[in-house]
Amino acid sequence: MIADFHAKAIQSLENARLTGICGRNIDKAKKLADKYHCEAYDDYKKMVSNPDIDIVTIATPSGLHMEPTIEAARYGKHVICEKPLDISLKRIDKMILAHEKAGTCLGGIFNFRYYDSNRVLKDAIDKGRFGKITYAAVYVPWWRKESYFQNSWHGTIDMDGGGALMNQSIHMIDLLQYLMGPVKSIQGYTSTLVHDIEVEDTAAAVLKFRNDALGVIYGTTASWPGQFRRLEITGSKGTVFQVENSFKVWQFADETEEDKEIRQKYGEIEGGGGVSDPAAIQFEPHARNFADFIDAIENNRPFGIDGAEARKSVEIVLAIYEAAKKHKIYRFE
Repeated sequence: MIADFHAKAIQSLENARLTGICGRNIDKAKKLADKYHCEAYDDYKKMVSNPDIDIVTIATPSGLHMEPTIEAARYGKHVICEKPLDISLKRIDKMILAHEKAGTCLGGIFNFRYYDSNRVLKDAIDKGRFGKITYAAVYVPWWRKESYFQNSWHGTIDMDGGGALMNQSIHMIDLLQYLMGPVKSIQGYTSTLVHDIEVEDTAAAVLKFRNDALGVIYGTTASWPGQFRRLEITGSKGTVFQVENSFKVWQFADETEEDKEIRQKYGEIEGGGGVSDPAAIQFEPHARNFADFIDAIENNRPFGIDGAEARKSVEIVLAIYEAAKKHKIYRFE
């Protein structure tokens, strides 16, 4: 499913061309390759050896991201990898090291960062408009049918690495740390309450950021029929409540003319992708993510979501799992 979004996003760019698609099931790979008029492979080692390929995008199950990423580095290919970068920090660190040694770029896909409203919000934070930020939270009250997990790698420890946090909520967790900065400590709880899976379908965590603000993370796939994702940030001089990609509250003590325009432009709820149907998302933010990665390579500049940056959200998720398992506060080094 996500490979189709990747292909569509790549083909929409003026300075990129989709060269090949690889899958363990050659019939599925060929069907998708025929759709986008490119070559089909059933062995990623053959694909990454193709001299016509400059960049490899990884859309395999989460627990199978490391192997093709490292193989691509051996052939001098840049890699941009779907979230999460992988399901363990040890595997992620091997991916980062392989590309550092090869002199190639490793990037992550966190397409939520490329929504215009999130860039406006980041700008407000960077300008100090919130004053002293006191609280920030993300909520992902989604729903997945039992069929989503049946005969699938979804909901498995080996391939998914986790549930509602590692798979569905990680975009918002990345956004939270991107906006708020490093986490200092965290306490969390995880439960499997509805679905017959190996990992959590419901999780909640309380955290403290290094800037002393407090926060909350809530993620689930057991909230029928599924509700919009939300983000809240408040401080001594401002408050923003975001629903999907729209602002339901945008208030600052020091009001500007631009604030009125922002409320008007981003006031209506848009989006809703992923609430109950994982395929109901837009491909354009993926396209922006790819375009930014290509621009970073072409202009020899750091990519904003490099391996180290994409690693951070996985570290937070794993910290919540550890805190929940040991019933104690997890403190970041």
